[in-house]
Amino acid sequence: MQPAAWPEPDPLVASAIAAKYRGKRPRPLAVQIRDQLGQWLDDEEFASVFGIRGRPGWSPSRLALVTVLQRAEKLTDRAAADAVRNHLDWQYLLGLPLDDPGFDDSVLAEFRAKVAEGGLEQVVLDRLLERLAAGGLIKAAGKQRTDSTHVEAAVASLNRLELAGESVRAVLEALAAAQPHWLEQRICVQDFTRRYGTPMTSWRPPQSQKKRDELAIAYARDGYGLLEAVYHPSSPPWLRELPAVDVLRRVLVQNYTRVISADGTEVIKRREKAPEGDGLPPGHLRIASPYDTDARWGVKRDTFWLGYKLHVTETCDDAPACDCCPQSGSEQEQDADGGRGSGREPEHRKGCAKLVFPNLITNVATTDATITDNQMTDVIHGQLAARNLLPGQHYEDSGYLSAAIVVAAPATWGVALTGPLLADTSAQARAGKGYARAAFTVDYDTETVTCPQGKTSASWSPCTQRGQAAAVATFSSAGCGPCPVRNLCTTSSKNRRQLTILPRELAEAQQTARTAETTAGYRADYARRAGVEGTMNQAATRGARRARYRGLPKTRLDHTFMAVALNLLRLEAYWNGHPLDRRRTTHLARLELHLAA
Repeated sequence: MQPAAWPEPDPLVASAIAAKYRGKRPRPLAVQIRDQLGQWLDDEEFASVFGIRGRPGWSPSRLALVTVLQRAEKLTDRAAADAVRNHLDWQYLLGLPLDDPGFDDSVLAEFRAKVAEGGLEQVVLDRLLERLAAGGLIKAAGKQRTDSTHVEAAVASLNRLELAGESVRAVLEALAAAQPHWLEQRICVQDFTRRYGTPMTSWRPPQSQKKRDELAIAYARDGYGLLEAVYHPSSPPWLRELPAVDVLRRVLVQNYTRVISADGTEVIKRREKAPEGDGLPPGHLRIASPYDTDARWGVKRDTFWLGYKLHVTETCDDAPACDCCPQSGSEQEQDADGGRGSGREPEHRKGCAKLVFPNLITNVATTDATITDNQMTDVIHGQLAARNLLPGQHYEDSGYLSAAIVVAAPATWGVALTGPLLADTSAQARAGKGYARAAFTVDYDTETVTCPQGKTSASWSPCTQRGQAAAVATFSSAGCGPCPVRNLCTTSSKNRRQLTILPRELAEAQQTARTAETTAGYRADYARRAGVEGTMNQAATRGARRARYRGLPKTRLDHTFMAVALNLLRLEAYWNGHPLDRRRTTHLARLELHLAA
């Protein structure tokens, strides 16, 4: 790579663009990016992942632009490379002459691989946000909202039996391609072809559990036999470096135990779910596919998937104050009749340029599917702080919040969190009857808890749960046993109730938050968070819920470039004078609001 400034648009291309888009005809996205932003990416940003010797390659900053446009227009690599050669607006953006031959589509795959391996996927989003912040289109201390969605991996979902067989098959394929003569001397090719010649998902496993268990052990024996052959001193050492070999080793360790009994017999058993001992490892460590070792099984409400999770944060500020009319801020949300969201535009607001203000994505984070939303709250704030774009108020759903997080965020980041806390998960609260946790009175000074029947707890034991200080209050069996309403309180075999008590500061914050959630003002303010669902839908239409590549680094890169593409599409509407309709709703909902007003 040889860093260089972007060439100015070719005069012939610029003349053709000017002729095609005169007057009020809106210019295409690529032209708007060049005219409005100029050069906002530099080759030096990517220098660390490119060499300094050899034949000069294509400018990485311009390849990044091609990748962004590719995501904006949902193009394949081949179609994107053709667009660089054939589309005038792309040539205008990239500063290419009419006769430029472009590049082979494989260059885009190489570029993504280099950037993902170097961890530079955030560079494009960072530089765009810097340019927009300098132009006043985005700022810190405003209002932002966050939501997450599932992302399915670009591999087939496998059960444990299929995983074991497919892992062996992947090693056989790799060895057959790398050293076929070595492999044919160590296996019966005909038998292994019969068992591993086709993918595990292309045929049905045996119906009986006994035969499936026997097949699982057979897969394990074949796998251990291959590993022993690969690691034998007489085998070429470089065979051990094949990625499929290491994946098979890890899959066998995670799913099987292998011991030598007292009579010298080898015993292989499948691991089962168990809290300790020889049970399966935790979900965040367990490989789920030999072809994507970063993908994990995740669950969110009624959705169960193999892959990743995407977190998106965007601005959601009020419309800026309008100089041409006395109304501003939240008052502008009301129409001329005083009703909210009726859809009619007051005469004094029509044509006000300040109202065409886009909501912009400020952060994207991609994790494996086992990471919970509340683990990401501090991470997201840290990433926003690194960009100097921390919000003053952050709207999130209950998955991101807890009493500890709500208390810590203002002190650590200066961010006020708005969102409902998770409801009481006790059996009584879930059933909707009986004595839930809120029915008990806690006295922190005397370290006692009083039940609705007037009984006092017998003990108060400080403890730590999920890294947070807490206490467990336990009532005595003598007090709970003869209680006439014990069935409404506990089903414990020990005939006593136990409660986990939060520290005083967290308990008070939790109570205050839950009280506020019941007010009309809170519900009206929190309704702002629902707008992020539109962004998630916009991302989903561009394939965000299905990974385009294998592995977390490339998936993270793809999501970041997708976020840049969505920002530019919104900026295109802003530059072309199409305002963001903050009161957009359905006709039926509009009628209901009008009648309510």
